[in-house]
Amino acid sequence: MGEVREPLRELTECGLPQALEVMGERWSFMILRASFNGLHHFEEFLSELGIARNILSNRLAKLVEHGILARQPMDQDRRKIEYRLTGKGFDLLPAMIALRQWGQKYGAEVVENPVLVDDNDRLPIGPVSILGHDGRVLGPQDLRLVDRASVGQRADGSKAVPKEPAGRGSSIHPGKAKSQSA
Repeated sequence: MGEVREPLRELTECGLPQALEVMGERWSFMILRASFNGLHHFEEFLSELGIARNILSNRLAKLVEHGILARQPMDQDRRKIEYRLTGKGFDLLPAMIALRQWGQKYGAEVVENPVLVDDNDRLPIGPVSILGHDGRVLGPQDLRLVDRASVGQRADGSKAVPKEPAGRGSSIHPGKAKSQSA
């Protein structure tokens, strides 16, 4: 992928190991998926996911600690706690959808129901893609690792100027999101 290689032994130089430290096991993803589907209470997670109480407690605490979920007392009964996705949690939605699509493509042949659709026309969403800064869909042949000092320097020596992104969808923010099935 280019003239520069990532320092594969140096775990601190890449966001992937950090993300895996937080989300790198099944139950964290399942709790996150349940949160995207509107679950907020410990007992809901417990009954819907079939997870052991101690594992659920541990994973919820870890997700709260890392700012993925926030613990909030309920308005109706301040003794009861809700777990709500934060902005950081909502930012994981594209990764969740990409993993789901990968599992649908290469996993067991499962006909998913319900289907994740675009709210505008109610047709299934397209595959999660890698986009260039200007919105172009990129493939593996379009990717290259370069030293940070060389960002924007083209192969012919000219300097690239960032363009305005081409019509990307709005980002998802807590309070504005619809119930999503990830």
